[in-house]
Amino acid sequence: MNITIIGVGKIKEKYLVSAINEYKKRLSRYCKLNIVEVSDEKAPENLSDKEMDNIKKVEGEKIFKHIKEGMYVIALDIKGKMLSSEAFADKLQRLGVQGNSNIAFIIGGSLGLSKEILKRADFKLSFSPMTFPHQLMRVILLEQTYRGFRIMKGEPYHK
Repeated sequence: MNITIIGVGKIKEKYLVSAINEYKKRLSRYCKLNIVEVSDEKAPENLSDKEMDNIKKVEGEKIFKHIKEGMYVIALDIKGKMLSSEAFADKLQRLGVQGNSNIAFIIGGSLGLSKEILKRADFKLSFSPMTFPHQLMRVILLEQTYRGFRIMKGEPYHK
């Protein structure tokens, strides 16, 4: 299975880079992983709705450049469907069985994802109704993906 994570913004914090590298190493047994960072747009405080939409649209255009033909796109969206770790593992496994071996996870910037990206998504996934920093979401997604593969393979994982 090929998994691509397309995230807005560069991870600068050493502790997050370290965690990402650890999960990349762990996941290498289960899938081919590619992480793509697209630059974020400056988003000062007190933006109008129109200005926010414009920023999300520009970031969305950068994301679209990395979505390849035939990719199954999962957008991380606070309004998406919440899954347990077991249900997430089942979703990944079913995608593979159905021939969707190229999966792209999309993580938006601080303002979220554009309407165009959300419309393109084949599935919208929410990890929580809470808001998380998009940099931290990359680590959480990697951890849950690793956990999902462990569950699929019947290997032990921490409950």
